[in-house]
Amino acid sequence: MEVYKELYNQEVGKIRRKLAKSFSYAIDGIRYTIKTQPNMRVHLGVGMIAVAAGIAFRIASYEWLALVIVICFVFILEIINTAIETLVDLYTEEYHHLAKVAKDTAAGAVMVAAIMSVCVGLIIFLPKIMNWFF
Repeated sequence: MEVYKELYNQEVGKIRRKLAKSFSYAIDGIRYTIKTQPNMRVHLGVGMIAVAAGIAFRIASYEWLALVIVICFVFILEIINTAIETLVDLYTEEYHHLAKVAKDTAAGAVMVAAIMSVCVGLIIFLPKIMNWFF
């Protein structure tokens, strides 16, 4: 029975170490994106402003849900965009039409998400701002 416990503990330890490494790699990727991508820093700043506005206006839980989803969606797509751009740059330094297409479509996905998040922000906050003035 002790042998099984020891084996179990060893396996659990391996799983924990793998999981810790996975989290570490993911955090490194997020840090890289924040450090190297000016647009990610803009998205972070706007996201923080939106969260502060949500706190200030005491938005409802369903509004928080929508806000968090669109903010995270923009972050996710910016990280994916960075990965795609990095892979394309790794593959070729020469101009290639398909490399441009890959980069442009990835950037376009981020732009669509950013526009969507602005629309959600307007739907949530515009009525509250209007109530301040009228």
